[in-house]
Amino acid sequence: MQEFIKRFDELSAEELYEIIKVRVGVFVVEQNCPYQDLDDVDKEAYHVYLKEDGKIVAYLRVVDKGKRLNEVSVGRVISLKRRCGVGTRLMSLGLRVAKEKFGTTKVMVGAQTYAKAFYEQSGFCQISDEYLEDGIPHIYMIYEER
Repeated sequence: MQEFIKRFDELSAEELYEIIKVRVGVFVVEQNCPYQDLDDVDKEAYHVYLKEDGKIVAYLRVVDKGKRLNEVSVGRVISLKRRCGVGTRLMSLGLRVAKEKFGTTKVMVGAQTYAKAFYEQSGFCQISDEYLEDGIPHIYMIYEER
């Protein structure tokens, strides 16, 4: 499995297309949630993804403090290969990117509530009550390196 870490302007048209296809496939089609996935935050994020056999199998973006949330954040977290460690590997890479690129050991996520256990396995703790975003229950969670 190959790891990729790229800024928006480093992505080829083909890479950007595949990222969008994966995000829309999961967040819009699979979850039956029409929402505006493309936002200007992508232009300032680090795009972190894993490829296997030439295809993206996991993706997230890392966003600087104040661009989306009050802390450096991860978002649009997707693993197409589930329950086999790929998501955990991706999250570990995302946390490393947050530390190396933004100099932080504190990372926030607006997580879909059903995925709480996944984030807890990576060291995140819930810091908010449940709220609705695009009709889907979410919670804010924080990771602090110890």
